[in-house]
Amino acid sequence: MKALSVILAVIVPAVAHGQATMSCPMHEQHEGSSHHAADVDTRGDKAMGFSHEKSAHHFELLTNGGIIEVGANDKTDTATLDEIRGHLSHVAQMFTEGDFQLPMFIHDTVPPGVPVMKSKRTAITYTFESTSTGGRVRITTSDPDALNAVHQFLTFQIDDHRTSDPNTVKPPA
Repeated sequence: MKALSVILAVIVPAVAHGQATMSCPMHEQHEGSSHHAADVDTRGDKAMGFSHEKSAHHFELLTNGGIIEVGANDKTDTATLDEIRGHLSHVAQMFTEGDFQLPMFIHDTVPPGVPVMKSKRTAITYTFESTSTGGRVRITTSDPDALNAVHQFLTFQIDDHRTSDPNTVKPPA
């Protein structure tokens, strides 16, 4: 019991003064990362027109491109379903035109792959598809440089949106 009292006497004041978290050598990076994630969520909600809390993003890397998919957490929430479908339809159109301002705004940076995706825009097809829970943008290309850029872009999306989707390449379904 005496050992527990000594430990508490040291730890409690340190926590109260913020010293416990500051002793972590990676504290600033953790804190910066969580601020970045919150900023991505805030800008994403504004740009997409629906709450990230009411939806789930998923990204797939395919041998011929990839998929951006967003689904409503509640498939009876027709307002969110409509907003998701409108957003993804708009994304497909913008990307087809070589316009990547939306992901640049959401992530506050030029995502990897975007410069090549812009320059190779005629070699990449972006197709919106409605799903029962929202929608998806199917990205296809037969150009090796464009394919690499699409995979870089989607891998970045997986990381920055914290989806935990695998970043392995699989054949299209």
